[in-house]
Amino acid sequence: MNSKNVKTTVSNNETLPTNEVLPTESNNGVAPMTSNNGVATTTSNNDVATLISNNEPITATPGNQTVPRLIIAGTGSGAGKTTVTLGLMKALAQRGLSVQGFKCGPDYIDPTYHTAVTGRASRNLDAWMTSPAYVKQTFQRASAGHDISIIEGVMGLYDGKDPLNNTGSTAEIAMITQTPVILVVDVRSMARSAAAIVLGFQQLEPELNIAGVIVNRCGSAGHYTIVKKAIEQMCNIPVVGWLKRDEDMSIPERHLGLVPAIERGELEPLFQRAADVLLEGTDLDLLLELAGSAPPLPLQSATHIHITPDTYQPVIAVARDAAFNFYYPDNLELLEAAGARLQYFSPLAGEGIPAEADSIYLGGGFPEEFAAVIAGNERFLEGLREAARSRMPLFAECGGYMVLAETLTDREGQTYTMAGIIPAQVQMQKKRAALGYREASAVQDSFLLKQGEVLRGHEFHYSTMTYREEVPIPYAYETKGLRGVKQEGYALGSIVAGYTHVHLGSDPQAAQRWVEHCRLYREHQA
Repeated sequence: MNSKNVKTTVSNNETLPTNEVLPTESNNGVAPMTSNNGVATTTSNNDVATLISNNEPITATPGNQTVPRLIIAGTGSGAGKTTVTLGLMKALAQRGLSVQGFKCGPDYIDPTYHTAVTGRASRNLDAWMTSPAYVKQTFQRASAGHDISIIEGVMGLYDGKDPLNNTGSTAEIAMITQTPVILVVDVRSMARSAAAIVLGFQQLEPELNIAGVIVNRCGSAGHYTIVKKAIEQMCNIPVVGWLKRDEDMSIPERHLGLVPAIERGELEPLFQRAADVLLEGTDLDLLLELAGSAPPLPLQSATHIHITPDTYQPVIAVARDAAFNFYYPDNLELLEAAGARLQYFSPLAGEGIPAEADSIYLGGGFPEEFAAVIAGNERFLEGLREAARSRMPLFAECGGYMVLAETLTDREGQTYTMAGIIPAQVQMQKKRAALGYREASAVQDSFLLKQGEVLRGHEFHYSTMTYREEVPIPYAYETKGLRGVKQEGYALGSIVAGYTHVHLGSDPQAAQRWVEHCRLYREHQA
């Protein structure tokens, strides 16, 4: 059914467990989230990509691109796919291969791990937030020049936005990119039943190429042999390896100093152990063979956007450090493609807004973990206030949105003074406040969107924003999610802020409008 010209013989082998989360990269030690070899991407109506490097267009010639590739998927969250992914990336890198990482869905944390292991920025692939054409363009462009691409799935293989179809799922990305799937199955306390699980995954979507299986949390080599025989007999695909139960092999919590720990190299032993455990029981050569069985991908022609050399390149100041690090590389590149020059700065290092800034971009992250440091950087906070007074375009997402409030109270009940631009107080809580995809429609015109225009993204946070009752709220968005429609965010003057992390690839014209408003701001200042 899913053999796809792949032989079913396998050697006795082994693999690992995983955890689950959301994306990030920092400019301090971790490979920065920059474009692939300086190439930036934009699209028009999500169907056509534009490649720009140093303001010169690059044409993707029609033809085929050969990309050895695999998707590491799980039967559900916690099956072990992050551990397998990191171990595989590390093992391949140790073989001297150039590995490009990807993550299905709107995740910031797992791409940070990938970036640390491979040394190059990992990319998000999400056909709902962008489009199938955008996903293909992103995947092909980022994969070019590398030996192999490894895509980590999200949740279970078929889990996504809609329980009735594959939208937003790993399966959708696998079919769009025509990538062989390695299914990670937690086989604790089961034998032949493991074959029933794999068979069910095969039959739910016959067009999907489930090329192999890695079984996780086996009790012993004998246990592995039993489930391997059962799966290969009933499913006609190889069990490529196994991971024994290892309670010490766990991915750390998704915040509380995660980024600084990666930057300091503190997670390197974890990555190495993941590789070692993977190699103990997994046939790496067979995985490479399965990756090489992926069909060539047809290349699409690119449409060009020329930036006139004498056009002023506005400067967008991007806060990036351990407190502000949730940025899609695509968002940054789309701004560059629209003509902006990005300048990074670190509020945690005591830096203020760069003097030449024509706009400010405050991404998400963990400001609550560094609230005391942020509160103590009056240079940064006053710079935000002055930017708001001068009507400089200021865009803030989630953590950045929180910093624009009057105060931030952390989980221990300690309250810190923030910028005070938004008349509201932020309260951290232990219970998650929001999670899920969002379709964000502009409530009013702004430098980012015209009223009624839509950007897609996601929301994930543990804080609440409480506005002063006497102040009417100039909402930025009306967001639509699984649980209905709500108004959220703040848009007043030159400020657009909210909890929603938007993906500019869902409407690249928003990036162009933003950059044009930066030029208008500079002209006004002059």
